[in-house]
Amino acid sequence: MANRADLDFTYSTIDEIFRLSMGEVGDFSGAKYDGDFSMSLEQAQRAKHRYIVDSLGISKGDRVLDMGCGWGPFLAYAKQLGVQAVGLTLSERQHQACIRNGFEVYMKDCRTIEPADLGRFDALVSVGAFEHFCSVEDYKQGKQNIVYTDFFEKAQNLLRPGDRFYLQTMVFGKNMIDLDEADLTAPKDSTPYIVALMMKEFPGSWLPYGAEMVEQAAHPWFKLITKSSGRLDYIETIAQWRKRFRKFNLEKYGLYLSLLPSYFTDREFRHRVAVFRVSPNRACFEREVMDHYRFVFEKVR
Repeated sequence: MANRADLDFTYSTIDEIFRLSMGEVGDFSGAKYDGDFSMSLEQAQRAKHRYIVDSLGISKGDRVLDMGCGWGPFLAYAKQLGVQAVGLTLSERQHQACIRNGFEVYMKDCRTIEPADLGRFDALVSVGAFEHFCSVEDYKQGKQNIVYTDFFEKAQNLLRPGDRFYLQTMVFGKNMIDLDEADLTAPKDSTPYIVALMMKEFPGSWLPYGAEMVEQAAHPWFKLITKSSGRLDYIETIAQWRKRFRKFNLEKYGLYLSLLPSYFTDREFRHRVAVFRVSPNRACFEREVMDHYRFVFEKVR
């Protein structure tokens, strides 16, 4: 799994830039346009949150765990409905931001949480965290399926039979290349280069191979209620993020300037922040190297 240092790079390094671009409780995961790209980013993110609540069947007074809560966008939505939402993150800056905004959030590993830690819940939500559970090393050692089945086994302990779990994650798509083909020296418009750049952007993380891998891992404890691809939605979400990141703000651009010394002196850092220039995720979605799924599971026993 991506460790705290990996996640701090991915999320804490851009903390202030993200909040200045997207707002204090901005959502850093795929929105839900369902083909209506006339919607604003905020409307599409709100549609996703509403879809999660409706899919889980939760209401006022219910207790929900957001496993990988980011800056708290779903926590904020749930709180407005009177739902008692608790969040988990391994990013120190995300945790600090959530506490400042009045959310109940803990710096705990989603994969190891037990009922003894925070009790049981009426529903679980995980939007984007699953992408970080398996590392490249886990994959190379043949442990990817074990990582996912262990997680679902832990997750089901937090629920009662009939309770639901909403899981949203990127997965590798039909055009994913072999790991050994990823190459930062490949032509910059090539898939091998884009995949290598994506690996730098998300250190310590490796995606599941298709929706089927996720379903199979969940199967011993959960039945699948619904699933849908959000690949096209994510392409539009990334396009809107890029506009927000580039929109001028004096404080934000001062932060960009503060990164220049590292950019010019640290090649590794330069690769990792290439997301602001190239957007390897968007290219992977467009080329169907990656897909994106929304799952609704129900605990069966």
